[in-house]
Amino acid sequence: MAASPTLDLALALIGRPSITPDDGGCQQLLSQRLAAHGFRIEWMNVAGVTNLWARYGDQAPLLCFAGHTDVVPPGKLTDWHSDPFSPEIRDGLLYGRGAADMKSSLAAMVVAAESFLAQHPKPAGSLAFLLTSDEEGAAINGTRWVMEQLNARGERIDYCVVGEPSSRERLGDQIKQGRRGSLNARLRVIGKQGHVAYPHLADNPIHRVAPTLARLCAEVWDQGSEAFPPTSLQISNLQAGVGAENVIPGELTAQFNLRFAPQDIERLKQRVQALFEQNGLEYQLEWTLSGEPFFTAEGALIAATREAIRTVVGYEPLLSTDGGTSDGRFIAPTGAEVIELGPLNATIHKVNEAVPVADLEPLTAIYAQILERILQP
Repeated sequence: MAASPTLDLALALIGRPSITPDDGGCQQLLSQRLAAHGFRIEWMNVAGVTNLWARYGDQAPLLCFAGHTDVVPPGKLTDWHSDPFSPEIRDGLLYGRGAADMKSSLAAMVVAAESFLAQHPKPAGSLAFLLTSDEEGAAINGTRWVMEQLNARGERIDYCVVGEPSSRERLGDQIKQGRRGSLNARLRVIGKQGHVAYPHLADNPIHRVAPTLARLCAEVWDQGSEAFPPTSLQISNLQAGVGAENVIPGELTAQFNLRFAPQDIERLKQRVQALFEQNGLEYQLEWTLSGEPFFTAEGALIAATREAIRTVVGYEPLLSTDGGTSDGRFIAPTGAEVIELGPLNATIHKVNEAVPVADLEPLTAIYAQILERILQP
């Protein structure tokens, strides 16, 4: 492989095990690179989470590159073709946990910033990095917490590029301009334990709740909109029984998630609860809102990103709001224009996670072109 600053940095990051919320020394490496180019380094660590806020300049507008250094666990090591934390290049692909989500993006962002500032040491605004090791986990003491601190002291982000892997078939074919919200539910259905041969003396919560769960899965919550796909519900966990085949369980627990377009959240909860009420179930339902939906209308950042992609790879990207949540949900409510742009997402969170090596330099160039269009003096 030809020498590549982005590839070299990506290799170094992937080689640092950083299973959430452990940073594995990734941010220390990146902070050293950024400090050498004039960034002010501020550590905002809390409760075992490593957070880095690095800023160059004091003037508006402020463009921020945001991302996470933590990764999900690799799973069964025997399923990997190589050590997930010993990056390896095979057949043009860079393998390793975090290769796509999202250490290659971080490497490309840092190299792009270095290149831009070497040419424009006095940009027309400021440049910052917001990095956390708490994105793949609870996401409480990471970007959410840092944004609270920045807001409290009046430090405002105008434009934010989150390095999440957004591309589907080829690099830059899709820009995420928002995300649906995420609402989690924990359900407990109360029955009466008994012997399977005497069902009239028991109350089987599995039988009682099954029709309601089927209705939940079949319910059409909305039709979506031009900007957002329809709301969807998925059951993620279902547990009952005592481990014996001749015992009717006394309770059932389940977890499900709603990914929703902008709407009245309380009304959405009421619709779910109404389905349980109709069947006369004895139940408990606990809700956790893990993210509000957000949306960035077409403006300066999306225009700059479109132009950057056209310039580097020669085609027009699509705008999308599908997929999971990201830390953009903590940044957009402050009024920032937020997009997500990164490498192919086909292997994220899978064994043998990988990213095409040939995409690293174009990704770096796209980030650099965005800087040129927003901050060039």
